[in-house]
Order: sequence, then C-alpha cells, then structure tokens
Amino acid sequence: MSVKTTEHDRNEQLIRRLYHLAEADSKDTQQFVSLFADGGYFYDVAAGKKYYGSDIGVTVDVYAAAFPDMHRQLDSFYFHDNVVIVELSLNGTHKGDLVMPAGTIPATGKQMHAPCCDVFHIENGKVTSFHCYVAVPILLGQLGVLMNLGAALRH
Repeated sequence: MSVKTTEHDRNEQLIRRLYHLAEADSKDTQQFVSLFADGGYFYDVAAGKKYYGSDIGVTVDVYAAAFPDMHRQLDSFYFHDNVVIVELSLNGTHKGDLVMPAGTIPATGKQMHAPCCDVFHIENGKVTSFHCYVAVPILLGQLGVLMNLGAALRH
C-alpha cells in the first residue's frame, strides 16, 4: 500500500473540483474544460469517442440535460504517480433527452445509479487525459430500455 503524498492531495483536490463543476447544482462547463491541459482529452470509453478542446464539456452538458439532478457519488480514490483512479456512481432522474452516438433516448422518468470508474492522468496541475468507464448496460437497464434499445432510440 502506498503512502498518500502532498502531490496525491493536490491531484485529489483537482479531481474533486472537476466533478463538482459537472454536478447539476454547480455545473460550469467552461471551468470544467479549463482544468484540462492543452492537448488534454476526455475519452468516453463506452461511446468510443474522445473529446478535445471545448468539446471536452459536451458530455457534461448531455448528462445535465438528461439528468437535471445529476450527482456523482465518489466512493474511492486510488493514486499511482500522476494517475488518479476513482470508483463512483452516476445518479439522477432521467427527465430529458439522453443523446448518445446511436440515437437519443427520450426521458423515462426513471432513476439512474450507474457504476463508473474514471482514470485521470495529471501533469502540472492539469488533466491530460480522463478515461470514463460507465457501466452502460446497467444504466440502460435502469432506464428500462436495455431489452428493447432499438425501439427506445429516436434517430
């Protein structure tokens, strides 16, 4: 087990700030994006899409529109050099369109409590990469659309 260092503390505070800026009640997409280094990116692993520059904030806005009470429950932090790994859950009520690469899922009114794991690389106090691994089958099951996804999507 590694000893938590001052650098780990700084990195944890950076990541907690990033999550805070993505929360429904404190969302600030521009500030969220500003915490990334030049050339840094957000990788939505489930969608197979990387976002750079101002597009880094797209998924923050998409989830805030679909889940206006969006909250991330941060369960565990792990540190190794300049890497921070966070186990968390994405929580909210599906009250708006959820825009996905395959199409849009209209509001279902159902609760989401989706497990997630995020991996961050940090250099000089900025995020250079953020890989997000959401348990999409669980999320879609909670919204009641997993078994008939084709019919649930709007194109």
